[in-house]
Amino acid sequence: MLDLHYVRENLDKVKQALANRNFPTEALDRFVELDAERRRVIGEADAVNQQRNAASKEIGALMQAGKKEEAEAKKAEVAGLKERQGELERQRDEAIESMNELLAGLPNIPADDVPVGPDETANKEIRRWGEPREFDFEPKDHVDLGEALGILDQERATKIAGARFAILNGAGARLERALINFMLDVHTREHGYTETLPPFLVNRKALFGTNQLPKFEEDLFHVKDERGLALIPTAEVPVTNYYAEEILDAGELPKYFTAYTPCFRSEAGSYGRDTRGLIRQHQFEKVELIKLTLPEQSEEEHEKLTRDAERILELLGLPYRTVVLSTGDMGFGAKKTYDIEVWLPSQQTYREISSCSNCGDFQARRMNLRFRRAGGAKPEFAHTLNGSGLAVGRTWIAILENYQQADGSVLIPEVLRPFMNGLEKIGG
Repeated sequence: MLDLHYVRENLDKVKQALANRNFPTEALDRFVELDAERRRVIGEADAVNQQRNAASKEIGALMQAGKKEEAEAKKAEVAGLKERQGELERQRDEAIESMNELLAGLPNIPADDVPVGPDETANKEIRRWGEPREFDFEPKDHVDLGEALGILDQERATKIAGARFAILNGAGARLERALINFMLDVHTREHGYTETLPPFLVNRKALFGTNQLPKFEEDLFHVKDERGLALIPTAEVPVTNYYAEEILDAGELPKYFTAYTPCFRSEAGSYGRDTRGLIRQHQFEKVELIKLTLPEQSEEEHEKLTRDAERILELLGLPYRTVVLSTGDMGFGAKKTYDIEVWLPSQQTYREISSCSNCGDFQARRMNLRFRRAGGAKPEFAHTLNGSGLAVGRTWIAILENYQQADGSVLIPEVLRPFMNGLEKIGG
């Protein structure tokens, strides 16, 4: 969430930032109205308080002078002023609450070096790794490959759960598990992350903290009882909220976490997109990377987190490119995002496999995650970062398509073979 004082003092800058994000700026007009109401009420309350103080002094003087009736009349006046002051304070609190509710619906302000543009067309490629494979046969997509190998069954998944679900069988299920274990091992052993296994259900407060609420209510799968829980759309929600409402010592930061979880998304706003195969599912698996940092660390740690995710693709031998997202294509809570896109031969293009975002203090402010520097300094908001390291299902897709052979078999990348009991290929 944006800082109320920052918005008030930098209104034009914030308005331009929202415009750059294709976000309506009318909300700021309402913010100005509420702020004016707040200041008016505070001014009137201060004046009433001065009147109360003056009248209270008069009461003492009247009582000493024996003017009891006048003193009682003044007491009645003070009581009325007290009641009016209470009403004004209630109005002030309502104005502030409305301002904070408005701020909760505003996206983060992009970093200064984020390219300005309306959508993905303004994204900028910053690097590539690997060369897309040249096939001497017509490459198949992962659906045809998986079904022919007997490792992917979408028809029966649809019978059981409906559209946008899949069943992996045999070596396909084993490959999914191998990828999870491989990613976790690399991130913990080589990149310094602490593995954690969080709850897969979270409350509304946690969802607000990582900005899924209120904006993405319709994309969540809710538990329909009095607890108000929802299935996690990403491990970012429970893991980033780990220290919510706490004050850490500055010396404890940065903190690195990695977590495997299933993820659940209704994808209410993307009907009809990528309906074939595993690209966009209601249930999928990710290995997530989370960092909590000092403000001055977050930019450098963002670069490192992105490289940690890229490293997984390099070890798997999968070509990719990394792009910095434009203002019009970034997620709600991000101030800067790198998308890592893996090459898919069937589509002859790069597709997103990880979004690595620096959220600044946006999420920390929503969840009240703070730290204190040495010497008893005033608490400050931490910075939060997240990224997929990687989306497991999309990595599974990329392996099938990039490592397919003319006979329909699929080679297993060498780094995964120890996790596959030495299996070198599926099929053939």
